[in-house]
Amino acid sequence: MRVLIDIGHPAHVHFFKNPIHLLKNAGHDILVTSRDKEMALGLLDSLGLEHQQISAKGKTGLIALANELIARNYKLLKIARAFKPDIMSAIGGVSIAQVGRMIGVPSLVFYDTENARLQNAITYPFASCVVVPRSYEAWVPKHRHLRYDGYHELSYLHPLYFTPNRDKAIRNGLARKGDTFFVRVVSWEASHDIGEERWNAQLLIKLVDKLRDLGTVIISSEAPLPADLEPYRYRGNIYDVHHILAYCRAFIGESATMASECAVLGIPAIYAAKTGRGYTNEQEARYGLVKNLNLLRWDRLESALEELLAYPREHWKTARQELLNSTTDVAAFVAQCIETFPADLDAYRSVKGH
Repeated sequence: MRVLIDIGHPAHVHFFKNPIHLLKNAGHDILVTSRDKEMALGLLDSLGLEHQQISAKGKTGLIALANELIARNYKLLKIARAFKPDIMSAIGGVSIAQVGRMIGVPSLVFYDTENARLQNAITYPFASCVVVPRSYEAWVPKHRHLRYDGYHELSYLHPLYFTPNRDKAIRNGLARKGDTFFVRVVSWEASHDIGEERWNAQLLIKLVDKLRDLGTVIISSEAPLPADLEPYRYRGNIYDVHHILAYCRAFIGESATMASECAVLGIPAIYAAKTGRGYTNEQEARYGLVKNLNLLRWDRLESALEELLAYPREHWKTARQELLNSTTDVAAFVAQCIETFPADLDAYRSVKGH
């Protein structure tokens, strides 16, 4: 079969890379379309995944995003008509859902972000099927959705697909001795981030002041840092960051994706942001691997950090194993969904009584 996969963000590359290999090994023809955002194109190139770029991240704001979407849909329409895919798939999937409806090609949308209300409102009504984790807390089309046991991050960080390399982690900034703490601050420029409140410099400075007395501090930032914090900026290979996360003592930041990545790696995480995520909520409730903070106050952050650090490392290994025992091979599930749609949806309806 012919499969078109649309990539709009670096995290989408990680999510789809193993399903793409599984589909190619099964003999399917894969075409990848891409968006120039952060390191997405470089990551695709580094993995040897050929792709056709159809848009680039430009100015921020709703008008700029709308203009990019129109241009992106037009280019995707031309490519899809030429490639003639049997199915199209993406994370978020605005373009594949809308273009797929226009030309009669099934669209399989994977997503896990509940607060992307505008994006979901212009995607879900057009998608053939929306696939979400069991933890997803927002609306999905009643008769056009699937739920699975797992998280996006397991598609690339499950032990079947990822083995952390300590030497590689050390080369990229992990402390040879003692603890390393990874801090992440983001730019809040995605469509689902509009209206989101960011960390302020004072909160970040207080956190670093505490952490540097406990070990090595690494800050990954999409935004400029205060001058005093620039020496802590992550300067390693961005493609090797998961090797560092796998050996850290803890993660603290405003990236839900990185918090979840650490959770599936067995590293305790604090996700501190005004808006939450169903998957990090579940990772806290079921496994205790994440602490979710929606009040951006130092006293709350300090208390959560001290609570996590009170546990020995073995505690987190046990919690991770519990997570792995209760979740599925997400990469294989994604490939199966693409390969067998709509049979999976029909089976789901039968089991769930939809």
